Amino acid sequence: MSKGITTHVLDISSGRPASEVYIALFRLQDGKSEKISSGVTNSDGRLEGPMLSGEDFQPGIYELVFHVGDYFRGVGISLAEPAFLDEVPVRFGISSADMHYHVPLLVAPWGYNTYRGS
Repeated sequence: MSKGITTHVLDISSGRPASEVYIALFRLQDGKSEKISSGVTNSDGRLEGPMLSGEDFQPGIYELVFHVGDYFRGVGISLAEPAFLDEVPVRFGISSADMHYHVPLLVAPWGYNTYRGS
């Protein structure tokens, strides 16, 4: 596996990959948040490539923001307004640019889970 940050999204309420989920990656530094990458999941709940890799992949604090409210509305799930979960931020630290970091999201309209995968 190459070095960098990857992710995928699984809809645990339906037991399927979550397609068409917009995901943005931010780098947090000196009290500021800079958007550095974004993408939309495919039919397998994955992006076509890493969110970050190569020379841009450096140690630091990052945040993935998963736009799950739009996904659930798009598949016909009725959500309260405001939705319990709309944008799910996952903040994590990268301690070594010599490793691969996979940060998946398991999500339902009422909860989510994440972990460092392989």
